[in-house]
Amino acid sequence: MKIPTALQGLHDLSTAPEQQVPLTSRRQAFTDLTSLVGKLATIGLPLGAALAAPAGLRAQSGSVSVTDVLNFALTLEYLEAEFYEMGLSASGLLTGDVRTTIAQISKHETAHVAFLQAAISGAGGTPVTSPTFDFTAGGAFADVFSNPQTFLAVAQAFEDTGVRAYKGQAGNLLGAGDVLTAALQIHSVEARHASEVRRIRGSKGWITGSVNTSAPAASAVYAGEDNVTHLGVNATTVTTVTMDELTQAYDEPLTMSAVLDIAGLFIV
Repeated sequence: MKIPTALQGLHDLSTAPEQQVPLTSRRQAFTDLTSLVGKLATIGLPLGAALAAPAGLRAQSGSVSVTDVLNFALTLEYLEAEFYEMGLSASGLLTGDVRTTIAQISKHETAHVAFLQAAISGAGGTPVTSPTFDFTAGGAFADVFSNPQTFLAVAQAFEDTGVRAYKGQAGNLLGAGDVLTAALQIHSVEARHASEVRRIRGSKGWITGSVNTSAPAASAVYAGEDNVTHLGVNATTVTTVTMDELTQAYDEPLTMSAVLDIAGLFIV
């Protein structure tokens, strides 16, 4: 998979042996994949100071910096923000309550982009530039901006991936308390977006198992969501709820590598 130059370093780090998990191939993933922060200056400066304070702060694996994580998040926010802007600009695509909801989500994503840019710059870093996106994924979703169902299906894949992406980087922000707090604040809003988009499509607000039949669900987006072992405890041994209910009760992280594999389908 071709990774944008701005992301190549992150991709190289994320594919280190200790961070790898089994992934579908690009072809398989391609086939399977059918007012939030307020005053940015006020928030960005303290966060920038927090980022700069622990000089050289690294992930526990010793490879990924806090700024790397924030630039990774920024790229995902670029993707979502541009996707929703284009959807809202497409004539006749979104109407009524659906349009109102998507417009609000779009405002959130735009705020996330501005916040992350300000935070990275405030820390003395350089925000990555937005890649060039192809939301048809090379023609796989040719009607994404003319068919509301296709648009919402892709939106669900983006939102569910985004939630898991933020969760997957939490460990890399340990020790950077204010930064972790900010990331979790965005993570929780992304989860609300995911739930709302799923409900608009007639699905439940949560994920069941590793394959979601009501969405372009795919092994790439929902890999590992059927896990029932947490902190070494197999949840099936301590409760009588069904397997489906157990998988709904927990949400799994995605590695940076897995997220880049998914996002790369929409990056030129």
